[in-house]
Amino acid sequence: MNLRSLRVSAALFLAACTAFSSHAEGLADRVAVQTWTLRNLKFDEVVAFAKAHGIKDLQLIPNHLDYKKESKEELARKKGVLEANGLTAYTYGVAGTSLNKEENRQLFEFAKFMGMKLIVVEPGDFKIWDNLEELAKEYDIKVAVHNHGIKSTYGNPATVKNILQHRDARLGVCMDIGWITSANFDAAKVFKEYNGRVFDLHLKDKHIEKVKAGDDVSFDTEIGTGDANLKGLFKVLRESNYQGRLAIETDSQDFARNPAPFVDNAKKFVAEQDAAVTR
Repeated sequence: MNLRSLRVSAALFLAACTAFSSHAEGLADRVAVQTWTLRNLKFDEVVAFAKAHGIKDLQLIPNHLDYKKESKEELARKKGVLEANGLTAYTYGVAGTSLNKEENRQLFEFAKFMGMKLIVVEPGDFKIWDNLEELAKEYDIKVAVHNHGIKSTYGNPATVKNILQHRDARLGVCMDIGWITSANFDAAKVFKEYNGRVFDLHLKDKHIEKVKAGDDVSFDTEIGTGDANLKGLFKVLRESNYQGRLAIETDSQDFARNPAPFVDNAKKFVAEQDAAVTR
C-alpha cells in the first residue's frame, strides 16, 4: 500500500470514528419516557408501547410499579418482564417521602432491588432531606428533586439551590422543562446555574398564554412547539456532556389519551436537533 492509500485509509477511519462518537453522544440516544405520559395504559401495555416506539429507558410511576402495594414476587415478575424486553426502569417517581427514615428506607430497598441508581422525589417538608441524604449515602443511590409550578415547594430554582448547596453530591435535580418554562424561567440558564446537579430531565414543553405575578398560566404542547428554550438547553446539554436522560412527559389529558403521536414527535424533534448539529 502506497503513502497516498495509507493517508486515504487513515482519513476514512478517523471519519468513521468521528461519526460513531457523534452518534454515541447524541441526545436522541438519551431519550426515555416518564410513564405518567402512559398513565392510561397498564404495565404490560407500557412495555409493549415502549418496544413499539423504540424506547429503552423508563421512569416508572406507581400506576405501573408500586412497591407499597405489590408483593416482592410481583415486583420480581415485572422486573423480569422489563429485562426480557430489553427495557430498563432507570428511575422511579415522583416518589412519596416521609419524615420517618425507615419508611423511606423501603423506597431505597425497592430501588436497589430494581437496579435503579436514581430516585425522583418532591418532599413536602424540608426536614425530610436530612434522612434522604443519609439514605443516599448509605445506598449510593442518587436522589433528584422534581419541580412543578412557581407556587409549588420547588417551583423556584433558588429554593432548590439553597437546599442542595451544602448537601452530598448524590442529591440533585430532576428538572421539569415544561414547568420551569411555565414559571417564566429559561431552561438553559437554569440548567447551567444548577452547576452539574441536574441528574434527570422531564422533556416537556408548554405554551404560556399570559404571565401573572406568582401564577402559572400555560398548557402542554407538542415538544418543540411551545415556549421552552429547548434549542438553547440542548446546546448547553452537549457542552456540559450531560449524562442523564430526557424523559418524555406530558400533563395533557388529550396527549395521554393517544400518546403515540406525542412520543414519536418528541423523539423526532430531538433527532432533528442532533442532526442539525452534525451537519
